[in-house]
Amino acid sequence: MIAYGKQTIEKDDIEAVLKVLEENTFLTTGPWVSEFEKKMCTYIGCQYGVAVNSGTAALHCATFAAGIQEGDEVIVPAISFVASANCVLYQGGKPVFCDIDPETLNIEVSKIEELITEKTKAIIMVDMCGQPCHYDKIREICNQYNLILIHDAAHSLGGKYKGNKVGSYADITCLSFHPVKNITTCEGGMMVTNNEYYYKRGQSCRSHGICRDFKEREKANSHYYEMNDLGFNYRIPDVLCALGINQMNKLDRFITQRNEIAKKYDLFFEKHKEYNEHLKNYYYNEWYFKKSIYEQKNYLHFQKG
Repeated sequence: MIAYGKQTIEKDDIEAVLKVLEENTFLTTGPWVSEFEKKMCTYIGCQYGVAVNSGTAALHCATFAAGIQEGDEVIVPAISFVASANCVLYQGGKPVFCDIDPETLNIEVSKIEELITEKTKAIIMVDMCGQPCHYDKIREICNQYNLILIHDAAHSLGGKYKGNKVGSYADITCLSFHPVKNITTCEGGMMVTNNEYYYKRGQSCRSHGICRDFKEREKANSHYYEMNDLGFNYRIPDVLCALGINQMNKLDRFITQRNEIAKKYDLFFEKHKEYNEHLKNYYYNEWYFKKSIYEQKNYLHFQKG
């Protein structure tokens, strides 16, 4: 059986983690968190990042920042991990499931408009298996109906859509650093955006709805703070961000290696064309994409047999 996933942790990753532990200054949220956010934003080409302790937390921060509340509807793809819909429920909203496009396994753009009602507030598009959604068409719909576009890019960090880095074009993008993703922080995620308001709302969601973080309290020489929202504890430790920073240095290499693995799959399945279908793909990361297709088709084959 093909393993679900195996992360690449090298000696310098271990050294980066040990450095933070040996410093023994911050084990919770500290300077390495903001450094990780900056490095990610520089790589993607966006302004703001909110590092959190999981991709699910990033999605919740996104729906929190977007102001999803009871009575709101959010259109989500019918096939994805549960967090893509649960993040709507966390805010009291209603996920409305849209069918997928068999050519891409992503949300079927032609079926979105028929699901829009006066209660619709946002669309969550998911890059299933790393395959980028048809952003341009979905953006047109969002603009026409004044909807917020949230991008679940848990699988697609490092990818591009028509030359633009994943994470740089939606209103809010959510990343995951689970060990099976393109880089890892063991567990972790990040909400990225070019909108300052969403950024500040995401920060509030991450840290209990408190209006002043430890840095601001230090500057003011005061422990006083106010809680303006019902937030959560989604903070990620410094030690995990140190690992993430080091992994970022290898992301492009990881992408190249995954594509090399994809070629081996092609060679192996050359005699079994029924398991080697190339779907429409704007993405760099064929390994993640094709491996999932092989597994799904194998499952369907044995179910039918």
